[in-house]
Amino acid sequence: MTSYRGYTQEQIVSLIDHTLLKPEATRADLDATIAVAIDTKVMAMCIRPMDVAYSAKALEGSGVLLCTVIGFPHGTVTTHTKVQETIEAVKNGAIEVDMVMNLGAFASGDYDFVQEDIASVVRAAKSTNPDAEIKVILETCLWSEEQIVKACELCEAAGADFVKTSTGFAASGATTEAIATMRRTVGNRLGVKASGGIRSLDALIDMAEAGASRVGASGTTAILKEFSEKAN
Repeated sequence: MTSYRGYTQEQIVSLIDHTLLKPEATRADLDATIAVAIDTKVMAMCIRPMDVAYSAKALEGSGVLLCTVIGFPHGTVTTHTKVQETIEAVKNGAIEVDMVMNLGAFASGDYDFVQEDIASVVRAAKSTNPDAEIKVILETCLWSEEQIVKACELCEAAGADFVKTSTGFAASGATTEAIATMRRTVGNRLGVKASGGIRSLDALIDMAEAGASRVGASGTTAILKEFSEKAN
């Protein structure tokens, strides 16, 4: 079986959340994203809330998990809004929701609010579908290592299933240092998702080796083309 840096193609695709979150993306862009997700058999496809119902129908029987974003990209909508977004998304077929932590409240040190904001989304998702999973986007480029640790602790206490680095809309995205800090903090109890700026096969594997169990990527086709060229 061919591999690159110890990873088979099956292991690579099992890490990928194939992503389309550009606000200006068209229906044709979405159809192309769905086609790639189904063809490559990635773990999940992450798309805008407006695309969930359509994508759920298109992905039926494919085995690809459907993921969407909540409170995106700044996390500063009200908790009520996040809850309603979550319920609608899960009812429409999303099985994973990537919510943005309230960045302003976290920066202010209002940790009780941040934790309850996350917990409210967790309850909303799981009461709508017990199999739903919640990833919390921390926007790690904004925080010190100590703050990343604190954010991970709040996510775990709130009942989240994953911690995630980035929206892809901030100044920078995932780093192996942030991933390593997140993994040290949550151990094997939570998943860790790297996202933002991961455009090459080596970058994806670097994230996995640092501790990422999932990697958000919009360039899945290019990454798998690289694999076919480099694997032996």
